[in-house]
Amino acid sequence: MTEKMNIVFDMGQVLMIFAPPVYVARLGYTGADAEALQQEVFRGWEWVAFDRGDVTGQDVVNSACARLPERLHGAAAELVRHWWQDSIPVPGARELVKELHDKGYPLYVLSNASQDFHIYFDRIPGSEYLPRERRFVSSDWRLLKPEHEIYERFLTTYGLAAGDCVFIDDNPSNVEAARRLGFRGIVFRGDMARLRRELREAGVEVDG
Repeated sequence: MTEKMNIVFDMGQVLMIFAPPVYVARLGYTGADAEALQQEVFRGWEWVAFDRGDVTGQDVVNSACARLPERLHGAAAELVRHWWQDSIPVPGARELVKELHDKGYPLYVLSNASQDFHIYFDRIPGSEYLPRERRFVSSDWRLLKPEHEIYERFLTTYGLAAGDCVFIDDNPSNVEAARRLGFRGIVFRGDMARLRRELREAGVEVDG
């Protein structure tokens, strides 16, 4: 019997929607204050370093607050610590993950995410089909996509061959880096029907 391909999912914008404007709006901020919170909390170098595991959440709060007026400090702290409570599932993602699981495909996650990932990931619909031991998170390894080292470490950690893996990510740079190492890569563009078609083209048995 031919072994099934390994399906490797990114998290943000593939399994769940990462939407800073929504998180800020739910705190009641609009206009210039909302833009400032998005800019200083989510778009600074600290957020990237948080995903790499080089800084803590408190470091992100401190840096953001140093650039924000005092009236926004509480909101900045709330966003860093609890943004994920407003996580929004990608429509159709849970159904796809469940179908692939039920058909016997080994499923993995390869995500750029902070250590908070280990707190919130089980809240994401479909996470029950993605085993904890197959969740490969950037901050655990101090590496980030699209650096080639993270893909190599992923493969060696699980004893996989790149050519036996289909990698799904919304970021073309991340997919291109994986393809250079031999992965079969798919850029997810928010269209679940298209993703299913491209999975079939990659040799994955999935319904239309």
